[in-house]
Amino acid sequence: MVLEVSGLKAGYGQAELVLKGVSLTVRSHEIVCLVGPNGAGKSTVLKVLSGLLSPKAGKVMVNGQDVTGLPAHQLLDYGVAHVMQGHSVFPEMTVGDNVEMGGYKIRSKSLLRQRVGRVRELFPVVDERWMDLAGLLSGGQQKMVELARAMVLDPLVLLLDEPSCGLEPRAFKKVFEEIRALRELGKALLLVEQNVRSALQIADRGCVLDLGHIRMEGSGRDLLKNEQLAEVYLGGSSHVAGGERE
Repeated sequence: MVLEVSGLKAGYGQAELVLKGVSLTVRSHEIVCLVGPNGAGKSTVLKVLSGLLSPKAGKVMVNGQDVTGLPAHQLLDYGVAHVMQGHSVFPEMTVGDNVEMGGYKIRSKSLLRQRVGRVRELFPVVDERWMDLAGLLSGGQQKMVELARAMVLDPLVLLLDEPSCGLEPRAFKKVFEEIRALRELGKALLLVEQNVRSALQIADRGCVLDLGHIRMEGSGRDLLKNEQLAEVYLGGSSHVAGGERE
């Protein structure tokens, strides 16, 4: 098991806990989608797992090693990468400089060149726009740059927070194609996505998060067919046409 989370509790300041005992797993070659209403704590899970928020209790294991409570820069060493919601490129830097920043912890110049060359092959649009300013790219292209930057470290686990946010349909489709391709490379992917239907269509498993707990778990297809889930979280019938947006 690449990622194991057990009894995770977390919150902000002295307010009531947002996560009240979350447990989940993600294997290599697997996409797991976190589903739930707004405010359920989906992004909070990702923040704890990437070291942006310290847990109050629980345990996080990555590839059999206890990484609970480690800060973000140390979690990178254990193979955890977080692609956050919105766009995080540096607009006045070139695409190439943005991507190479993902390898700032790689001491070997030859290894960095090797990793950068690999991601340029994986993301052709990144290679094509290598010398362009990142701020001139479309939203979908910027998301590719963010994915490429995360992949420079060759992570074991990719945490993806709302990767389709703000994208037009064609770019949305391309980003999801790239996410599936990363699964085929053996990555363990934990996905939070506003377009629940499309996310569950590509997910191997889904976990329903509500009121701080995982309330339901199953294959992406099974959750899409679940009438209760469809009514409460998908806004109606479970019979969904492929690619329909929420």
